Amino acid sequence: MASALVSFRAMFYLLWPSETYFERMEDVPDYVVKALEMFFVLQLIEFFILLYQRKPVPRLNDTFGSVAAGVISRIPKLFFQSIELAAYVWVYNNVQILPRLSWNSPVTYWVTFLGIDLAYYWFHRLAHEVNLFWASHQTHHSAENYNLSTALRQATLQAYVSWIFYLPLALMVPPPLFIIHAQMNLLYQFWIHTDVISNLGPFEYILNTPSHHRVHHGRNPYCIDKNYAGVFIVWDRLFGTFAAERNDEPIAYGLIHPINTFDPIDTQFCHFEYICKQFFKVEGWENKLSLIWKGPGWQPGLPRLGSTDFPEVKFPVHVYHPNVSSKLSIYTFSHFLYVLIQYSAVLKYSKDYSTPALLFYTIILIFTLKTFGAIFDQKKHALHYERIRLILMLILPRLTIVQSLFLLQTHLFVQIAILLSFLATFFFTQAAPPENNISVKKE
Repeated sequence: MASALVSFRAMFYLLWPSETYFERMEDVPDYVVKALEMFFVLQLIEFFILLYQRKPVPRLNDTFGSVAAGVISRIPKLFFQSIELAAYVWVYNNVQILPRLSWNSPVTYWVTFLGIDLAYYWFHRLAHEVNLFWASHQTHHSAENYNLSTALRQATLQAYVSWIFYLPLALMVPPPLFIIHAQMNLLYQFWIHTDVISNLGPFEYILNTPSHHRVHHGRNPYCIDKNYAGVFIVWDRLFGTFAAERNDEPIAYGLIHPINTFDPIDTQFCHFEYICKQFFKVEGWENKLSLIWKGPGWQPGLPRLGSTDFPEVKFPVHVYHPNVSSKLSIYTFSHFLYVLIQYSAVLKYSKDYSTPALLFYTIILIFTLKTFGAIFDQKKHALHYERIRLILMLILPRLTIVQSLFLLQTHLFVQIAILLSFLATFFFTQAAPPENNISVKKE
């Protein structure tokens, strides 16, 4: 219970400085993994508050898209240390320009707290202003609803860009302090992805709040490229990128050009595909390189950040919502929840498994998530893929290489549940609406 309370406080950056003092990296708790259960408990609480407030509740397909992106983003950590941490440790061990700060000093706590948050601001800002960086970040902005699940819609390749911005801290701050503050900075940004909190009074002047972050996720012209803060909104106020939420105009969430898919791989990499196509389309090496390093909306003849003539939002807002039957949606999301339970266990005990076993599991996991995405997208043959997935779930626990990874499925009641699900799939095949019958939902 005490450990859970500490993890909960870490989500709000409420650990005492003395609770962040760790001399060795291996002693630093993985608060992100510890918070997985809390993520879903808080989403459940948010759901009932939205019902009470008579606001739109999260859609199953949009929630799946967000959480599946988060699952994909953590897969590299199953196999190797993050490049962010590896680069940081190397600089700390090999570059000695500034005096090193003590690992158990309040001064180190505040230097790390403010330094990481400032570094995050500049990374986040350039992730919107540099097309190549935007390709790794646009995943997070692709959700067309705004709720706590949106916070989990993380980009797989973002860490391969952001690490550069934290290296100056490696000249002074010991790696264990960097690790714990980086986690708390990330966790803090979970709770601000909600529509149930309107205004926090005087805290709005100092902290990044749900109101400020709603603006950041909006595609209304006044919202675009604003409020990059992680914890402290003062950075935006200081560097001229702040915008307050308006009461006279509802916020429309998502991208100016929606991706219109729940496929977790397309969600992660679609903008890279777009850049590649544009790279070979534009003429001249100067334009080709500009396409990479200038703004996402840049075209030859435009300023560095591209056009600022953003389209006005048309109300009522339409979101991507294929006409999948409610029964099939509930069935798919229920299976997805089971996959999440299994995945959280694999994350927690990943060091106990061999690399071939983890690789095999990853392939099956990606196939599973793409199958669920195809169902929500109402793709042709999606339910045929689902039948294949269910057959695999019956076979995999019998394979020695991955038996421990699918331990939950060795229990009799789980086997029975999967068999029933297999039969249910045939029912849903008949109950589903015609293929590719796409509609939109008004909000």
